[in-house]
Amino acid sequence: MASDRCLGALRATNQMVDLHCHILPGLDDGPAEMDESVAMAESAIADGITHIVATPHASHGFAFNYQRTRELRDELQEKVGDRLKLATGCDFHLSPENLLALRKDSAPFCIHQKNYLLVELNQVSIPPSMDQTLHELQLAGLRPIITHPERNTLLRSRPEQFRGWIRQGCFAQVTGGALTGFFGPSAQAVAESWIAGGLIHFVSSDAHGTRRRVLNLRPAFDAVLHKFGPETARALFEENPLAAFEGGELPHIPEVSDAPVKLRRKWFFFS
Repeated sequence: MASDRCLGALRATNQMVDLHCHILPGLDDGPAEMDESVAMAESAIADGITHIVATPHASHGFAFNYQRTRELRDELQEKVGDRLKLATGCDFHLSPENLLALRKDSAPFCIHQKNYLLVELNQVSIPPSMDQTLHELQLAGLRPIITHPERNTLLRSRPEQFRGWIRQGCFAQVTGGALTGFFGPSAQAVAESWIAGGLIHFVSSDAHGTRRRVLNLRPAFDAVLHKFGPETARALFEENPLAAFEGGELPHIPEVSDAPVKLRRKWFFFS
């Protein structure tokens, strides 16, 4: 492990990339007004975040409007200037309607209109066809990123299925708040175990506003830095997210371990 001085220097100079953030106003359960979006952006800049992907929900509850998403992104970008680079994607739910739209034109749904796609799983059921659906996304040239699996109680009870998706080439993203205990000890324990087991490739904020689900990654970065070291911290917060932002190959793909996940207690969380 590097010295405290080296760790401090890393903490001071790292530039983080947030791939999953509900920062645009009036699109979903994120901020209602642009003023709050600007406040979130200012918080991110102060936190050391250099790139953000605005990812409104694409779900039954929130219809995804790519044109409106781009308009709001452009408006927010104009307000913050070149201090923060903003792109768009979405928090993609695997509904039949969404999958049909994705087959017609995948770019609007993907991170920075490249080939990485945030995929949010249902909290109530994981259909038997999920393995095939994810495989078909990959055959279409997309790179699925399973979002916040540590907060999905069904997936936590099926670690072998999750591990199989990672082995077949999917990626996974945990929420920064899970690593600091915001979502409870069970989610934190699973997130840490899955990082140690080589199942996680990104940490993102999944921020929704300025009050509770706030936009920062620094506390989670520090937690990973001290528990797993600087190489893992850079991979999860900087280098892998930047590669996905640009649509490139991930520089860090950890070896997947078969070690079982041990849960302390069952907690239930919803996104």
